[in-house]
Amino acid sequence: MGMPAFPEAARTALADGQLRANLRTATGTIRAKRAAVVAERADWEQLREAGRAIKDQALHDLDTHLLRLEEQVTAAGGVVHWARDAAEANRIVVGLVRAAAADEVVKVKSMATQEIELNEALAAAGITAHETDLAELIVQLGHDRPSHILVPAIHRNRSQIRDLFQREMPDAPPGLTDDPVALAGAAREHLRRKFLAARVAISGANFAVAETGSLVVVESEGNGRMCLTLPEVLISVVGIEKVIPTWQDLEVMLQLLPRSATGERMNPYTTIWRGTTPGDGPREFHLVLLDNGRTAALADEIGRDALRCIRCSACLNVCPVYERTGGHAYGSVYPGPIGAILTPQLRGVDADPVAKSLPYASTLCGACYEVCPVMIDIPKALVHLRAKVVDANRANPSPERTAMKVAAWIFARTRRLELLQRLTARVASLLFRKPTITRLPPPLSRWTETRDAPTPPPEPFRDWWSRTREEP
Repeated sequence: MGMPAFPEAARTALADGQLRANLRTATGTIRAKRAAVVAERADWEQLREAGRAIKDQALHDLDTHLLRLEEQVTAAGGVVHWARDAAEANRIVVGLVRAAAADEVVKVKSMATQEIELNEALAAAGITAHETDLAELIVQLGHDRPSHILVPAIHRNRSQIRDLFQREMPDAPPGLTDDPVALAGAAREHLRRKFLAARVAISGANFAVAETGSLVVVESEGNGRMCLTLPEVLISVVGIEKVIPTWQDLEVMLQLLPRSATGERMNPYTTIWRGTTPGDGPREFHLVLLDNGRTAALADEIGRDALRCIRCSACLNVCPVYERTGGHAYGSVYPGPIGAILTPQLRGVDADPVAKSLPYASTLCGACYEVCPVMIDIPKALVHLRAKVVDANRANPSPERTAMKVAAWIFARTRRLELLQRLTARVASLLFRKPTITRLPPPLSRWTETRDAPTPPPEPFRDWWSRTREEP
């Protein structure tokens, strides 16, 4: 992927004071809104339990539900395509756009299409993708990457967005201010012509209901409704884990998702469709069901819990690590605590430095588990994935592994430990005069870069005990 591992990327992010201020303000606001609407529900914990049970049941019988979904979508006039990985999904979508004789598409915000880098694949095929979600538009105009699941441009403030619009949006009105209403109005005017001219739209889905073949998109701006109803061809790229068994299950999910995501009782726009209807909406509907590592994740007894995720981003908004580093430091389309377990599951813990580092991008404080609407035990999964990272690297030499082998040799014999303690005490008495050590040479310098080390005592405990204990 070409991205640095989390520790290196986080160090750069921590040096950006404006970024930290933007994140602190935005996540604090979302946290407060969520807490208020969740407190209204006396049965919130029961809802969480129901959401967990629905997703677990869906994953347990995933093959059955997916076949049922395909059957219902096909019966309603849609076409289902199966994609084992990103490359296959991109080939399918590019082929469908070309078959429609289109060189432009409008897009609804979709994590799945970002995951497979669909925009880049379309561009390579000479097809321009226009993001229509306001935050995604900001990211696209800034030649940037999303830094949040729900609010992709959370790392930018209003003044930065105004400057970006004036620089990158040719039809931005002169004298544009950083008033949110003015910024939204400028984006609306810019996108209106795209909506009306587009022949093809691309979306994801929040849920896919196997029982009815219905797909569901929830959003707050109305751009999704425009994309899902106006173009002639609609292509939806959906991860296989988004399926839920029944229409009744959707009732539970539509109570959990808005409260956890935007701090609302209900999203302003909830669009549900199945197949095609003559004279109403798109003439063609294509559903691309995406695996891309999900089947491998499903096989992991602990790691599979990440597939319960409904992409609400509540875990990001309470995470002390995310609030200080932002999403770019995670090097993945899925940032924050859920990204720290989902990305290694989809890519494999031995795939690249980013995937290896993400399970360690956490304090294990547990705040993410407390707010997750489907009760994903992220701290447990992080510890599990850390063990997998260690196992995957056992054959590779490293300073840490060498140090552990030396330590094991020393601790295996009491006499060796006693000699080391006395040697350390003697050397420390010659080199260090203060109670703490603020600087050590490499590789121990990685410790003292961020914390002090205690100075070894001048006398080992064993010697002190032998000298001072009273004889019976």
